[in-house]
Amino acid sequence: MPSRQPGRRIWGDRAYPRLEEDQLFRLFEFGVPQEISAGQFVFRLGDDKYDLVIIEEGQLEIIREAGPGYPEEVIVTFGPGEFIGELSILTGQFVYLPARAATDGRIYRIPPDRFRLLMETETALSDLLLTAFRARREILMESASHTIEVVGSASSAECMALRSYLEHMALPYRWMDDATPDGLLLMGLASLTVGDLPAVLLPGRSLRNATPGSLAMNLGLSHERIKDEEIDLAVIGGGPAGLAAAVYGSSEGLGTVLLDAVGPGGQAAASSRIENYLGFPNGISGAELTRLAAVQALKFGSRLYSPSRAVGLQPLSGRINISLSDGTDILARAAIVATGARYQSLPIARWKNFEGAGIYYAATELEVRSCVGRSVAVLGGANSAGQAALFLAGKSIAVNIILRRDDIGARMSSYLVRRLLADPRVTVYTSSEVTALEGEDSLEAIRIRNSTTGVESLLGCSGLFCFIGATPATDWLNAACAADKDGFIYTDVHIAEKNLGPPWQELQRSPLPFETSIPRVFAAGDVRHGSIKRVAAAVGEGASAVSSVHRVIGVPGVPF
Repeated sequence: MPSRQPGRRIWGDRAYPRLEEDQLFRLFEFGVPQEISAGQFVFRLGDDKYDLVIIEEGQLEIIREAGPGYPEEVIVTFGPGEFIGELSILTGQFVYLPARAATDGRIYRIPPDRFRLLMETETALSDLLLTAFRARREILMESASHTIEVVGSASSAECMALRSYLEHMALPYRWMDDATPDGLLLMGLASLTVGDLPAVLLPGRSLRNATPGSLAMNLGLSHERIKDEEIDLAVIGGGPAGLAAAVYGSSEGLGTVLLDAVGPGGQAAASSRIENYLGFPNGISGAELTRLAAVQALKFGSRLYSPSRAVGLQPLSGRINISLSDGTDILARAAIVATGARYQSLPIARWKNFEGAGIYYAATELEVRSCVGRSVAVLGGANSAGQAALFLAGKSIAVNIILRRDDIGARMSSYLVRRLLADPRVTVYTSSEVTALEGEDSLEAIRIRNSTTGVESLLGCSGLFCFIGATPATDWLNAACAADKDGFIYTDVHIAEKNLGPPWQELQRSPLPFETSIPRVFAAGDVRHGSIKRVAAAVGEGASAVSSVHRVIGVPGVPF
């Protein structure tokens, strides 16, 4: 293969399997044959329909079209017995890497509806295709990152929001700091000014003052596609509970949509390493776990949209109306609220100024890139803080753990405590609190005070990773569902009789497991009163809530 196709050398048959004759014939049964001529485009930049393409004769090439400062490039070439496709087939993303015939030939096109049938009925082929799709996305993340280019400042919270969205969605991109020669060159080639930043350069167009919402719209990942549809189940929140609900809902016949304000993963995606989740004895990062769950949900037909921030929920004659921040309304037969909980901030001057520019609520590769070679601080004393500290220390970063309690083992698992105390790169400050933040455009230092001795210290700090407390993300509900004093939603037997009004009397039934004080609205995961704040528990609740949804709305042919 040509040297410009490193993915084939590294990933081999996993990403680029050559189909056996019987596999080809089974795939041909789902497709429509088409004769192609050299130079003909099979799909073009910006197309909103992305077929799976099987090659019987000839060669096809995936290209990156020419743009500011770079020529056209052939990324990979496919031949007879191979297929073209990756995860965008499942997400419905617009085409940003066109496919063109390198020679005359013959192909079979499998459109989305037929592809969905293929995934449901051909288990072995489904496994082969999904494995290849995931491997190809990894290759794209490495070798085709220039298809989406972000230009902005390293200290810009808006730029960090864009990068975080792209990471959550596992989209290939390249970030260019506007203060570097390469960044300045790219700005010149694209005729960008500082006032246009952050900007995103896509094949064929540029987005000035870009936001995750505008980027999603331009990539075909926006909920605009479903605003006029009625769906069976709307899952609000993309953490473990929401993803589990999406997987079980769609796999059991419900037309399922998942809406998340940031991107699939939730708080779990902020965990650098989860070692106590069943089935992963060597541990798994929260980002990888939730990314696999998202692919699983897509496989069964769920549609995942982000950023899609819910701002209201209202029952309407046997339906649930979900209002989104952009004014869109989504109508569903049932809804599962799985918006989880979020880490608290501190009432310290300039805290908001440094969010995304030194203060972070997750410790992943993205945040680490801005802290390599400098010291950081981790705020909190529970497992999430301990996992973050170990991850950061593993990147050769000096880590200061700051917690108010006088014993690091009070709320943290013993295995984490032992590792932290044995790591020379980790310093633990007990009975301590952060009192001030210092820096210009980004965080440079913090002041801490020991509550026992009263002694204050100044610590150099390029990143403050905050994992303190958790408040439920339920403010958007405006008390629509009965909740406890902290905002966690009451469900089933925990709902007081006074909160079961006329709708329940008309239904002549009690709330089902995980059902809230609003009929057809369920809650699962960390957002629910009485939940166990663990990933495994959230997954179980999301799956179990779907069983109750079935009992309310029913699905023909599904026994319950």
